[in-house]
Amino acid sequence: MKAKFLLIKEYIMRRIAYYLIALLVAFSGCSQKAEEYINKGIAKYNLLDYRGAIDDYTKAVELNPNYVMSYCNRGAAKSNLMDYNGAIADYNKAVELNPFDADIYYNRGLAKYSLKDYQGAITDYNKAAELDPYDADIYYNRGLAKYSLKDYQGATTDYSKAVEFDPDHARAYCNRAAAKSKLKDYKGAITDYTKAIGIKPDAVAFYQSRAFLKFSIQDYIGAIADFTKVIVISPNANAYYNRGLTKTNLKDFNGAISDYTKAIEINPKYLKAYINRGIAKDSLQDHTGAVSDYSVVFEIDPVKEETYFYHRARLEFKLKHYSEAIADFSLAIELNPKYAEAYFDRGLTRLYIGQINSGCVDLKKAGDLDLIQADKSLRNNVDNQFTAVNIALQNQIGF
Repeated sequence: MKAKFLLIKEYIMRRIAYYLIALLVAFSGCSQKAEEYINKGIAKYNLLDYRGAIDDYTKAVELNPNYVMSYCNRGAAKSNLMDYNGAIADYNKAVELNPFDADIYYNRGLAKYSLKDYQGAITDYNKAAELDPYDADIYYNRGLAKYSLKDYQGATTDYSKAVEFDPDHARAYCNRAAAKSKLKDYKGAITDYTKAIGIKPDAVAFYQSRAFLKFSIQDYIGAIADFTKVIVISPNANAYYNRGLTKTNLKDFNGAISDYTKAIEINPKYLKAYINRGIAKDSLQDHTGAVSDYSVVFEIDPVKEETYFYHRARLEFKLKHYSEAIADFSLAIELNPKYAEAYFDRGLTRLYIGQINSGCVDLKKAGDLDLIQADKSLRNNVDNQFTAVNIALQNQIGF
């Protein structure tokens, strides 16, 4: 919504000079008073006083109901206040008075897009393109609407048209990259992100988008380079976190822990950073540190998820804290009574410490919940404590 909001504002600001020139001609049939209100409205619009601008444009309309630009400008002001239906009503009146102005159709298309009327927006952009076939923004915004309708090929075509008429349209390259990604043209998408970066080398969003794409195609080294660039331009917790995830995929657990720690320093309540740092610590056999990170998650998050308890229970088992492991498996089950894996692992833990009856009950419950491995373990071990313990040792609670 923010990007579309800015787009409307940028578009109208770019055309305000045109409207001013048009006033010189159109006001020949208007009263001097109407002209004063129009000028006041433009001045207030430029100062971002949209409500004041609307009031002045309304007074101009009252004095001259046939003046097109009063409706156009009032529609633009209403769009900036997110009154898109009101804006469309003004643009409808403007089209009625002048059906040959591409800008009116373009603006109405923007308003319809904001209301998620993507097909209606496309219809208006089509008309605007007929009247002004060389405006890159028309094709760019039609591409956005087509993308929203999952017409990725059509969107790609429109973005290509936009960069044809405006080779420095960085967002057109960026959005064409997104469309190409949907079409699985990853190489072409990366090329487009690179072109967008060439135009705006300090645009964090472009590096970030390219990094995510590289991550998705397992180019982890390339993704790390892009996340690093994001950090250089605009250090933030998410960038460190995402670089940490990427390092984890390269099994650089120490590097990942360093990045997760930095993310936590910036945002001490970054739950996912604690969780993934715990996973990285566990991979380095620092089970105590991993348990500590999961415990912080419980302190921060008042709405506890069963998976948090489940994973901490598995870590407690590795530390031979069997009572604590059983307690956490139990909490996970309390939150999700159909958590088959929690029943299964609690059952194995109980078997491991000699609680055969309760362990077998848990394994049976897991089997009832369609965990095949639990049924197999139960059939094989229910009558023999030593065999059950041996199986538990071999399974190591599924690690």
